[in-house]
Amino acid sequence: MKRILLLVSLILIAFSASSQDSISYQPNKFNQFKVVPLPAIGSNPANGWLFGIAPSATWRMGDPSITHLSNLVGNFLYTTKKQWIFSSRSNIFLNEDSWILVGDWRYFITSQPTFGLGGSSPNEPMENPNQPGVYWGEQQMDYSWVRFYETVLKRVGDSKFYLGLGYHLDVYSKIENFIDSEIPSELNFSHDHYNQQLGFNTDKYTVSGLTFNAIMENRDVAVSPYEKNFALISYKVNPSFLGSDQSSSTLLLDYRHYFNLSEKRKRHLIALWGFGNFLVSGNLPYMGLPSIGYDMFGRGGRGYAQGRFRGESMAYSEAEYRFPLQKNKETFGGTVFLNAASFSSRTTKEKLFTNLNPGYGLGLRVMINKENRTTITADYGFGQNGNSGFYLNINETF
Repeated sequence: MKRILLLVSLILIAFSASSQDSISYQPNKFNQFKVVPLPAIGSNPANGWLFGIAPSATWRMGDPSITHLSNLVGNFLYTTKKQWIFSSRSNIFLNEDSWILVGDWRYFITSQPTFGLGGSSPNEPMENPNQPGVYWGEQQMDYSWVRFYETVLKRVGDSKFYLGLGYHLDVYSKIENFIDSEIPSELNFSHDHYNQQLGFNTDKYTVSGLTFNAIMENRDVAVSPYEKNFALISYKVNPSFLGSDQSSSTLLLDYRHYFNLSEKRKRHLIALWGFGNFLVSGNLPYMGLPSIGYDMFGRGGRGYAQGRFRGESMAYSEAEYRFPLQKNKETFGGTVFLNAASFSSRTTKEKLFTNLNPGYGLGLRVMINKENRTTITADYGFGQNGNSGFYLNINETF
């Protein structure tokens, strides 16, 4: 309870500071560039407490009536788990929404627990009954991670549909496994065992590929939608001649829908999210496999630490009820949510939907810019088997 009260206080402080310090640059009547230079004080299970700055920028590249709001969110953070996190994620809509540019750039010096593959791994480390000689349950990893994702999409006629290409690069290096438990030291780590079985290095590997993308962008404001929907189909090819350690291909499916419950208060709504990530051909290294919490903004799977579940295929769904907390103002809002994830693993012979990992929780919203709907979000999520976590971010979860 003390932790919740402290974080609520921090939100209110950030709200007051941001209201005073927001920067607005208006070169013309359309392209209003606004920056919220937020100090970042957050928390989640994978990183612990985070401190730094998290600037958020919004602007328009054309007539507001026919051009979506562009946005960029940055993070320059240090955590209580001795991690450094630098990232920039953006959705840029050119004039009249003729093109969309989607960027996801990251440099992490970080650590994370991993629990083995599939959706049935325990919290506490032990020997895997399905893989004698291999750890199952929590195992710690230190690693560095460089990501460069950039996608360019062209609007199809006057429709809400876009087609485009992207380049996606992930480089994992300086990977070290260790365990904080008194169990037999001769056991092999899940990460190392998987990579060795498939011929990957255990200390460094690369996934480099091209994506072929189709998008339907029908949301009113991407960072905090009140209505309509969004869909993405992305087929990724990772050939070895582009730098991947092994050739592979994956399919990503993403759909989101927003149902208004009040015409007068559009913030009163139900939001639905369905997400799937599937290995189609070849092999991926361990950290390149689909995993919970690894969507673009790292918002999925509230109730679990990022990377808690991992496998060759992943299916995820979430429902969220959003509502205002004030009668005539939009500053404060709330949410309750329910999610579920399932993973398959060829290694452990677990099939998709054999195990479901549910999560649920509630949250507080503080809208610091009504026009652009820039919002600070604070959520507490609960998973099964004692998993839980606090999540403090900027903008809606999805």
